[in-house]
Amino acid sequence: MPYPEALVEPMRQELTRIGVTEMKTAEEVDRAFKVDPDTTSLVVINSVCGCAAANARPAVNMAKNYPAQPDRYLTVFAGQDLEATARLRDYLPGIPPSSPFIAVMKGRDPVFVLERRNIEGRTASAIASDIVNAFDSFSNGEAAEASSGDSTQQPDSDIPDTFRSIL
Repeated sequence: MPYPEALVEPMRQELTRIGVTEMKTAEEVDRAFKVDPDTTSLVVINSVCGCAAANARPAVNMAKNYPAQPDRYLTVFAGQDLEATARLRDYLPGIPPSSPFIAVMKGRDPVFVLERRNIEGRTASAIASDIVNAFDSFSNGEAAEASSGDSTQQPDSDIPDTFRSIL
C-alpha cells in the first residue's frame, strides 16, 4: 500500500524543484529508457527515510551545481510509485532493491551505483563528491564498474564492510 500523497509531496518537491524529472508509472520509466546508448542519466529512487532526507536528496542538489552534468536527472518514489519503482528496478539487473538509491546510467546500463548502504551514515557532501566523481568519469569517457554495486570500495580490504560507508 502506497504512502499517503500528502506525506510524500514535500519529499518529491525536494527533487522536482531542482529539475529532476519524476516518473510515476511503469510506462514513464519505459519511455525514459528508450534513449541513445550515450545518454547519461542520474537516477534516484527517492524514499521517506531519514537518510534520503538528510543525505541523498541534499547530495543530488549539491551535484546539480557541479560543472560536469549528466544529460538528465530522473526519479521514482519507493513506497509511493510502486509500479514505476518496480519497473526501474527491472533496468537494474543484479542490483538488490534499495531505497534511497542513486545511479548514473549510460543508456540503459547502470555504470555507477550508490545503494542505501553507501548513503546511510555518510554526509550529503561525501555522497555528492561520489556523484560528481562519476560525472567526471563520464566526461573523460571512462565508466565506473557497477557489477559489484559498491562504488565506494576502499583499497584497504582489512576494513570491515560495516565501516566502509563512513570512510
